[in-house]
Amino acid sequence: MGLFQTREPRKYRRISIYTSERQDKLDKLVQDVKREIGELTPETIEPNHFKGKFSEFTPRAKRASEREHRLTWPLALVLILVLLFLWRYIIMGLL
Repeated sequence: MGLFQTREPRKYRRISIYTSERQDKLDKLVQDVKREIGELTPETIEPNHFKGKFSEFTPRAKRASEREHRLTWPLALVLILVLLFLWRYIIMGLL
């Protein structure tokens, strides 16, 4: 019974809001040196690089993107046409 079930609490995910500027500078310096040596390829930003990134990090958005669309355009068009014919039949039958 769905009425008396209790939800399980969300898992704790620690996300640090404070950053170490020293560590960030050191990481950037290491990346620059590796790029100069040739171990890393130069970074290029592509338009599709950020597409879909938001839904990867939020569980609700991920579930929504994985859900398949139930009502497609052709099915909606057929449903509208059927309703129009039904409406016309009811109107003509009553008059």
